[in-house]
Amino acid sequence: MRQSYELPPDRAQLHRKAVRLEWITIIYLLSAIAAIYVTLGASQAMKAAWFEDILSLVPAIAFLVGSRFRWRKPNRRFPYGYHRVMSISYLVASLALFLMGLFILYDSVSQLLSFEHPPIGMVQPFGDPVWLGWFMLPALAWSALPAVFLGRAKLPLARGLHDKVLYADAEMNKADWLTAAAAMVGVIGIGFGLWWADGAAATFISLDITSDGLKNIKRAVSDLMDGRPAVVDGSAVDPIVSRVESELNKRSWVKEASVRLRENGHVFFGEALVVPRSQDDLADKIQRTRAELLELDWRLYDIAISPVESMEPPEEEPSEK
Repeated sequence: MRQSYELPPDRAQLHRKAVRLEWITIIYLLSAIAAIYVTLGASQAMKAAWFEDILSLVPAIAFLVGSRFRWRKPNRRFPYGYHRVMSISYLVASLALFLMGLFILYDSVSQLLSFEHPPIGMVQPFGDPVWLGWFMLPALAWSALPAVFLGRAKLPLARGLHDKVLYADAEMNKADWLTAAAAMVGVIGIGFGLWWADGAAATFISLDITSDGLKNIKRAVSDLMDGRPAVVDGSAVDPIVSRVESELNKRSWVKEASVRLRENGHVFFGEALVVPRSQDDLADKIQRTRAELLELDWRLYDIAISPVESMEPPEEEPSEK
């Protein structure tokens, strides 16, 4: 096990850039939240967009808080270190998304079923009456366009750092234009007398938030239950398992090998069962091979190699429904 984990120089540079982007994101989101709050009015879609921007703070804050703890050294209480704090942060951010999505969905559907007609009144910022919707639309544009570019900038960093909290944040930022566009449709709909457009737009936003939250909860729970390591977007199994297994089977002293890994935040812990060809210098071979395996990938934090007499056939995977 690495006693004090440090990222390789190229990954450390990516991490510093990610931290800067998250601080920029927080400052930007606070300005967007303030802009929407000032122009909130009685629009359900505006309220949904406002809540969505507030929720967007959660993944960014979770990433920064997790980054403060993830490097702490293992101790008696936490012999595996603090890396899994990132998985916990991921779950917290996902739960916040899902629960707020459900709340907005309930609120917007209730408005539609009650046939409530939300008004958008007039304001007099310069003396003459002006429709509040003209101020709502620029506020919504500000809450969307910069977020799209921030999200696109974070995606390659999340993949390079194998950081699922950062990836969830990037995906959320990148999709913010959908929320703003839906809210704009609701505001414009009210302006044209379509009272139901506001509630319909808020419902669309809530479904998008709820879907994102549920998808990320599944990934976070899978990581906490030591599911098979997946690539950062969850679209496929991470090839690192087969790579480590292949490297072990190439060793001349290894007759057969099987590997299992689990994710602890952005790094992997695991075990390898090995059927040796002989017992000669076995301890030395295991120690040398283990050191070589840890050099295969910067994400490999610790791997234990256990010699066995024979290998049990793996059980079939349960079918996913």
